[in-house]
Amino acid sequence: MALRPPPPNTWANPYRGLSMQEVDFPLTEPAILAFLLGREVYRRTEYLALRHGEQTALVQVVKESEVPLFSPVTEALVLALPEQVGFVVDPDVDAGNATALARVAVPGKLATVVLGMFEHVNFLYRPQPIRVRVTEVVPPSPPKLLTQAQQVVAFDEDLPPIDLILDAVNVDELVAANPAEHYLLPCRGSGAAPAGADVAFLDTRPATREDWLLIGCERSLQFHRHFYGDEPPRVDLCPRARLEADEDFAASGDYALIKCCLIERGLDVGGRTAVVPWGANLDEIRDGLRKLLLIGPE
Repeated sequence: MALRPPPPNTWANPYRGLSMQEVDFPLTEPAILAFLLGREVYRRTEYLALRHGEQTALVQVVKESEVPLFSPVTEALVLALPEQVGFVVDPDVDAGNATALARVAVPGKLATVVLGMFEHVNFLYRPQPIRVRVTEVVPPSPPKLLTQAQQVVAFDEDLPPIDLILDAVNVDELVAANPAEHYLLPCRGSGAAPAGADVAFLDTRPATREDWLLIGCERSLQFHRHFYGDEPPRVDLCPRARLEADEDFAASGDYALIKCCLIERGLDVGGRTAVVPWGANLDEIRDGLRKLLLIGPE
């Protein structure tokens, strides 16, 4: 079967699947194919970055066998010629991480070859980072879920290139848009302190039930019902409810990562959304992103 160009966001995973070689001939398609067909390559090599002076070409290969240590190339496809390839040298880039590769991809180029950290080399072909909306309550700022997702994306070598987009549920803005004499916020630890507002915090269980407006989610309402036996007027700040009501998200094709305090452990992954617990750890967030973008829900 003839080789076909790979899909967008293709990179060598693991990075040892790319071999970079210096050659002494101009990087034209006929010359590249004549050089490679029948030539032995390492059995793990799937792609080659050929360098001639300052020029680079990217090639995909098929080998006769993957059993011996080296095997002759039986088929080759030139993915990008020098005018279509960017070449980046950056010792701060993890060459095994697709998102890191995407950050330094040369605009307008079909592929970018990167010589990165530890002199490791990799490429990214037709970069199209996947947008993942992180809907999260602020303050604190930056929000915890976004920071954790950034950590996960920075070390996971199987995830495709991801562009994390903060969709902030801003407590100060909700307070400003809903005037009241007294406010009840869920948690003192958030650091929320709207200027000029009389604010109490539900997690401190105020001794006196005031005539307040609750800025909180369903779990906050449950706590209030348990503490005081009733339900106050409420402005919902639930990230999940916000996302479900967002028509722009439904039409966008983006993915979403959110957290929900009604989930105490585990995940809820469906469609284009991964929901993690309010106190999610890095493993849960990584699992959520992997199921969302690689595996699919169980």
